[in-house]
Amino acid sequence: MTAPARTRTSAELIEAEEPVLAHNYHPLPVVVSGAEGTWVEDVEGRRYLDMLAGYSALNFGHRHPALIEAAHRQLDRLTLTSRAFHNDKLAGFAERLAALTGQDMVLPMNTGAEAVESGIKVARKWAYEVKGVPADRATIVVAADNFHGRTTTIVSFSTDETARSGFGPFTPGFKVVPYNDLAALEAAVDETTAAVLIEPIQGEAGVIIPDDGYLAGVRELTRRAGCLFVADEIQSGLGRTGRTLAVEHEGVVPDVLLLGKALGGGIVPVSAVVGSRDVLGVLRPGEHGSTFGGNPLAAAVGTAVVELLETGEFQRRAEELGAVLGEGLTELVGKGVVGFRARGLWAGVDVDPAIGTGREISERLMREGVLAKDTHGSTIRLAPPLTITEDELRSALGSLEKALAG
Repeated sequence: MTAPARTRTSAELIEAEEPVLAHNYHPLPVVVSGAEGTWVEDVEGRRYLDMLAGYSALNFGHRHPALIEAAHRQLDRLTLTSRAFHNDKLAGFAERLAALTGQDMVLPMNTGAEAVESGIKVARKWAYEVKGVPADRATIVVAADNFHGRTTTIVSFSTDETARSGFGPFTPGFKVVPYNDLAALEAAVDETTAAVLIEPIQGEAGVIIPDDGYLAGVRELTRRAGCLFVADEIQSGLGRTGRTLAVEHEGVVPDVLLLGKALGGGIVPVSAVVGSRDVLGVLRPGEHGSTFGGNPLAAAVGTAVVELLETGEFQRRAEELGAVLGEGLTELVGKGVVGFRARGLWAGVDVDPAIGTGREISERLMREGVLAKDTHGSTIRLAPPLTITEDELRSALGSLEKALAG
């Protein structure tokens, strides 16, 4: 009788990855083997409070019962048809997502980067067919310190040299201006501008929140200039900031929304370009597509995500618990925290460099039983599942205080 294979330890599994996985990530040294709600467990059985939530892909926590049920139910029926045929889940998903976001039409894709690439293509097509920009002259204005993904076109307009170096030649057609600077944006927009593409809150840059009035200013400027406002809500959207969309904090309705991450409930990759009929209506059969985009499993899970958001519960939780997060971080200013930016359950926390880098603080937090991740320098990002309790949140803040104390 063959003995059962021995379960490898965390250290052994990390070591085993080195020769066979491309080194495009530098994860914290924790090997997760199970999760539920706001908690994850490693292969040795140690539990950790998740304060990152998959960069907002897990807004509803790990294995939310309603989402798991929707996935199981669909797995027993149909998972993929390609878009060569219709499926019975896609119409309902598109109808409800359009209604949730106040838009007309949905272009379903898979990953966030695919949504951004699709948004770029739609904006260019619209510029040529509707605005009348001469062929191949369309430009898109973006913000410095952006993060929209890592495809070759997207890194072409990144200002992060780590993301760009070694990946040229770069795609032309983009103008980069400082974030949160309406004057610079206005100076960059001209008759060739197809769209202004920005994050309502810059996540990877450290949860950078623009001044009040900036998003409304972008909306008005693009309206006057006759170009599109494309808002990348892949991280900031779907409840994270205390609203369904971050642009709602200023009552702004963009022409195009880019959604992803939480739209798949942490189960399957689901993204979407959502916009007005005047914009998305420029696409015709054969001009854009995706084999897996809009597949019935993704549509079933995505519909269940929309159902959760339709109640408003998660938006309220993010707003109410966001106040607790902000109060707790305020108390840590001067105790190792030199500043922070927070909206809803999302914060970028700047740590005194004398205490440690963001990576070092994240490793100390891990030893305290809390998982978070650094972004740039001595900044760490906090984005717990919206299902976190007040007690869990206060416990995480206590762990952060201990990590800052060394």
